[in-house]
Amino acid sequence: MKAIILLGAPGAGKGTIAEGIKSATDYIHVSTGDMLRAAVKAGRPVGLEAKSFMEKGELVPDNVIMKIVTERLEEGKADARYMFDGFPRTTEQALMLDEVLDGHGGRVEHVFLLDVPRDVLVDRLSGRRVCKSCGAVYHIRNIPSKVAGVCDLCKGPLYQRSDDTEETVLNRLEVFKKQTQSLIDYYEKKNVLVRVDGSKKKEDTHAEIVSVLRTAFCSS
Repeated sequence: MKAIILLGAPGAGKGTIAEGIKSATDYIHVSTGDMLRAAVKAGRPVGLEAKSFMEKGELVPDNVIMKIVTERLEEGKADARYMFDGFPRTTEQALMLDEVLDGHGGRVEHVFLLDVPRDVLVDRLSGRRVCKSCGAVYHIRNIPSKVAGVCDLCKGPLYQRSDDTEETVLNRLEVFKKQTQSLIDYYEKKNVLVRVDGSKKKEDTHAEIVSVLRTAFCSS
């Protein structure tokens, strides 16, 4: 069992890059957010445990998140390859993940840090618009809708998420920097951190990561 991690600030493009890697390799995309929502919806014990914190507006504790991750890994094959998107977020979570993987004879092979200048991140997020009806995502300059404020797919109204205002974005980026610097240091010391220029076209960023993965696969 092997794993890679996509690490980057809000707006770095982790989800988009993850989809590209998923379509070009045999890595299984693991989204803790999706698994958390699914566990809650299914009424599983770990989901109900998480729900009790979510309903109070509190962060779901690391041990609960790890229960969900562990359950997912135990469902897979021993030689499966996993890709974590935006997880772990802290050094504590990284240590827990290492312990779980080690228990299955696995390890984290690469941690791809998507480096994107702050001004680019602010532009990406503050310019984002989302359809209220179908959830389609646009950008006022990079991916504009054909009619301003109207979704191309369902004609629903587009809006700016409250956490995408410039003031909120700057605060999110500062929190990310403070929260993850020790995590970056942790993986750097383990010699698995790979810095990638995330400000390039998504196709170029995706191709660079896939090249690293294929080189590692051929040499293993």
